[in-house]
Amino acid sequence: MSEQQTERPEALAEFTLCIWLPVQWSDLDAFGHVNNTVAIRWFESSRIDYLRQSGLEEAFLQEGMGSILASISCNYQSQIYYPDTVCIGGRVSYLGNSSMKMKHAVYSVGQDAIVASGEGVVVAFDYEAQKPRRILPEMRQMLFRLEPALTDDDD
Repeated sequence: MSEQQTERPEALAEFTLCIWLPVQWSDLDAFGHVNNTVAIRWFESSRIDYLRQSGLEEAFLQEGMGSILASISCNYQSQIYYPDTVCIGGRVSYLGNSSMKMKHAVYSVGQDAIVASGEGVVVAFDYEAQKPRRILPEMRQMLFRLEPALTDDDD
């Protein structure tokens, strides 16, 4: 990893956590740029890393729950080419009773710019009962420690 990749890019300053990934040759489509589905996979990698680092992944497992993606959107600002390295930022921007909205952005080192952004809704889910579960107070506190500006909409 180069020195440039050890710190979060200024363009991702609003994001709580960031992960670095190299663009793979297999990410390209027939037009020679990264396929549009790859950004969604990068969001997923960022989301999973966020859940792991926040402690939510383990807390969900201890309660017999998990997370499930309810929706996802992506806005593409620029094409991404190989070779490049991207940094994907993630943060929780909204916390509901059983769901949270996560924002993501993909920063290209080669372009020195955000090249894609989007958001997803993640639901705390009981896979055995096949229904959403309330995000418990201790789990909410894990998020508040990472996201001090987050408000609690648990009404």
